[in-house]
Amino acid sequence: MNRVNPVGPRVKRRSPDQKGIHDIRPLADPEFDGIWESLILPPGLKNRLLAQAVLNFTARAKLQQVFLPLHGIILLVGLPGTGKTSLARGLASRAAASLGGNFMFLEVDPHALASASLGKSQQAVTHLLGSVIGEEASTGPCIVLLDEVETLAADRRKMSMDANPIDVHRATDAVLTQLDQLAANNTQLLFIATSNFAGAIDDAFLSRADLVVTIDLPSPEACQAILLDTLGRIAQVYPKVARLRTDPLIDKAAARAVGLDGRRIRKAVLASLAHTKQIAVNPETLTAQAVLQAVEQAQAERANLEANP
Repeated sequence: MNRVNPVGPRVKRRSPDQKGIHDIRPLADPEFDGIWESLILPPGLKNRLLAQAVLNFTARAKLQQVFLPLHGIILLVGLPGTGKTSLARGLASRAAASLGGNFMFLEVDPHALASASLGKSQQAVTHLLGSVIGEEASTGPCIVLLDEVETLAADRRKMSMDANPIDVHRATDAVLTQLDQLAANNTQLLFIATSNFAGAIDDAFLSRADLVVTIDLPSPEACQAILLDTLGRIAQVYPKVARLRTDPLIDKAAARAVGLDGRRIRKAVLASLAHTKQIAVNPETLTAQAVLQAVEQAQAERANLEANP
């Protein structure tokens, strides 16, 4: 099958038998490239991830799998809201662009594979990895996002005996078996997996990951950069908002944002647009005080959730 990146709208295509596939599109992708550029991460982290992704496609086929076991798996772990899924999408596009494009991207929805029927999860996983992804990977370079991978590769040592453990064991076994087969037969395939709960992932999956990276909460510098970036993007639509970027109260809001994840910081800035009806009617009247109060409210909500899990 010849792959041609379409000009114009990026049409997502799925066939009825692609159960468990949330998204499929050619790479490189402008939307994902924009995500990559917008992510504010510790210095060097993007380059480290990109280098590992590129290595998968340049060297893996030349190395002896028995002695130099590259499985083609990058695992991103960290708290919710730290940008793991966005980073994975951006990384996929940037890796494809670095290698000349003409890649395919597939995003797996693990929850679509769950089944209460004995044996069905195992069958669904085997079909998805062995048939759907295996067939796509056989046609050319392919990058697959396994979001919330602990759903597919649950730690078998921690499973409750009351929750259909045989099926879950079999599903995890199927994941590992298929990953080994794909690694051996498809050296132009890369999995980028994410997890909010690294402790819930089976050790056998962890041992197969070529690189495991923890995405931490934003540093104070990153909090300020995220806040300013969000204001800047709002200012692209409402130009007068740009004046807030130099207001001293914005520095105070950035300092107060420490401890929030990147998503919550951006949500807090957006929430400030609804601080009053006047601001909601005319966002160009947004004030730095409103931003500060929205960030403080986000911190109060976070503290409340942590106190009442």
